[in-house]
Amino acid sequence: MKPRFLTSVVGSMPRPQFVRDLLRPESRRALGDAEFTRRLDAAVAYVITMQEAAGLDIVSDGEWRRLSYIGVIADICDGFEVGYHGDQPWTTVVRPIEVRQPGLVAREAIFVRDHSHAEPKVALSSPYLLGQRMWDPGRSAAAYPTREAFMRALVPVLRGELEAVRRAGLTRVQFDDPHLCLFVDERVRRQFDDPTAELDLGVGLLNEILDGFNDLWTAIHLCRRNKARQGWVGEGGYEPILGHLRRLRVKEYMLEFSIPAAGDYAVLRDLPEDRAIGLGCVDCRGEHIDTPEEIVARVEKALPYVSAERLTLHPDCGFAPGSAADIPIDEAYRKLCNEVAAARLLRERYCPPLSVSDGGAESSRRGGAATRRW
Repeated sequence: MKPRFLTSVVGSMPRPQFVRDLLRPESRRALGDAEFTRRLDAAVAYVITMQEAAGLDIVSDGEWRRLSYIGVIADICDGFEVGYHGDQPWTTVVRPIEVRQPGLVAREAIFVRDHSHAEPKVALSSPYLLGQRMWDPGRSAAAYPTREAFMRALVPVLRGELEAVRRAGLTRVQFDDPHLCLFVDERVRRQFDDPTAELDLGVGLLNEILDGFNDLWTAIHLCRRNKARQGWVGEGGYEPILGHLRRLRVKEYMLEFSIPAAGDYAVLRDLPEDRAIGLGCVDCRGEHIDTPEEIVARVEKALPYVSAERLTLHPDCGFAPGSAADIPIDEAYRKLCNEVAAARLLRERYCPPLSVSDGGAESSRRGGAATRRW
């Protein structure tokens, strides 16, 4: 396989205020389902087209249909209550969960596929992340006496979503788990009586979900939590969790490296050689617009430790990790354009010219974006 330096987003894109307003439950009630859907479809088609215009190979729906990137589970299942901390929605499990809209994330990605020439990506939260965020000892214990019990109840639900992805003919699935990544930080590890058991739990649950889905391209996205302009939460390189990462049955690790807290690129040589590496090489937090040359320099720091054939380029995290994150959408667009420009430079340096026998597939690309349906 020739090195391609595919370009991607992690998932979320900044939301204009009208999208934030539209997603509030009272807006949907006031508009009615038909008008709400019409407006939201138009908004999502715009953010898909924006990513395609930037030249990305792999795109999402910006997670604009979701109250939050983890909150989609409350659209799939009953059993949750949604409140707000300021402008930020907060979802808590309060009753035993029951699937209400199976296959929802597949339908999200089908819309992306139908409105783009790029490859669609499905993003899901891991059960460990959902348990950390959505289980409350006071409000949730009547439904699930422990956080782990709630996490285990999510496994068949998430497997059902993967089954729907497979039936839809979609292939690229990303699981998000920043809480698993926070165990790189000694301060976080000290908060647990047995941090190794927590890591075992998170990895084990995810592997249960992935079992039998080897035909899908599965990835794990790990970051130190993205607080947008406020920076990040965890500090430290990936070394403390490497053993657990190697056990994950994913085909790709999506890791952040644009921030100093991410540590040394040399850790990449210790990941299994049969796995792809998504390299976080574009800052998604600060106002500075990374130039193509700055992005190329970050990728080239990784090349002594991982072959170019294994690398995909992406921002460190989503641009709107909290649905109320105040990042200008034009800033994200410029960063994505420069990510694509960097990939073009890298292909010129590291990809051999295509021969006639290659079918000219690469020549049909426009600035890094595919001109065919995937």
